[in-house]
Amino acid sequence: MSATVSLQQLTDQLEHLEAEAAQAIAAATTATELEDLRVGLLGKKGKLSGVLGAMGKLPGDERPLVGQRANVLKEQVQSLMAERLAAVKGAAMAKRIAAETLDVTAPASFTPPGHRHPLISTTEEIVDIFAGLGYRVSEGPEIETDYYNFSALNIPEHHPARDMQDTFYLGDGRLLRTHTSPVQIRYLETNPPPVRVIAPGRVYRRDAVDATHSPVFHQVEVLAIDEGLDFTHLRGTVTTFLQRFFGDLPVRFRASYFPFTEPSAEVDVQWRGRWLEVMGCGMVDPAVLTGMGLDPERWSGFAAGLGVERFCMVRHGIDDIRRLYTSDQRFLDQF
Repeated sequence: MSATVSLQQLTDQLEHLEAEAAQAIAAATTATELEDLRVGLLGKKGKLSGVLGAMGKLPGDERPLVGQRANVLKEQVQSLMAERLAAVKGAAMAKRIAAETLDVTAPASFTPPGHRHPLISTTEEIVDIFAGLGYRVSEGPEIETDYYNFSALNIPEHHPARDMQDTFYLGDGRLLRTHTSPVQIRYLETNPPPVRVIAPGRVYRRDAVDATHSPVFHQVEVLAIDEGLDFTHLRGTVTTFLQRFFGDLPVRFRASYFPFTEPSAEVDVQWRGRWLEVMGCGMVDPAVLTGMGLDPERWSGFAAGLGVERFCMVRHGIDDIRRLYTSDQRFLDQF
């Protein structure tokens, strides 16, 4: 660049650079070529910087004119490069798609068939049995209030029965349900008796993890309310269910205690030569019926509850509840 550079000379150089850039960008066919052009034109040591380096030799009032023209050139070059890059990428994708056309007539590669997790299949079997007995399925929220989880089930505040179910409390005063019985209360609020309903679902308790306990597990609760129901109806329903699930095995009832049923019982089946506890049940406590606005002199009912994991483990001879949650393919392939 000569010492006597003029405004016209720098303007002509910028015009020439603009034409050269447009031609080179239009001819580029790859993203790499475009990047090389960008560096060569607009980089710190690029052609535009070389032109601007001579701008200091112009009079002060002429320098802004060169600067403005250079900014226009820079914007134009960047715009052209963006458009060309989009076109280059689009052409490359179209070429790739054409080369990778899917042959829909080609035989499919082998895909191993899926199957039900043992907990899912056990739950479905339990639901199917009760559906055959005239029960319908109801579901509810896993995050509950103290009222539905405890109070409405005849478990008031400070009642010792709350110690039987160590609860996960949330920061807003709500809790993770400890059983699916709250679903039955919610169902009764909008469905007057007679009712026959089961409530399968996930529940939560502060249990230490070991071979037979988990802080997250699954239950199915059973509820029937009608005129004239008594313990013989409960016994017949539970026995029918257990013998359909386990086979024609002996079933026995042992007196027990639950705050929302009276009388209450634990139920055992004689499985492979020994008695196994499998569920609890009882007649709905009149206090629960009264709390729901039902006349216990007219209506009576029974309830039962079971753990799905327990039924699954007994049925399949599983020795550790943790096997049901580890996603071990070797274990799952057995079902």
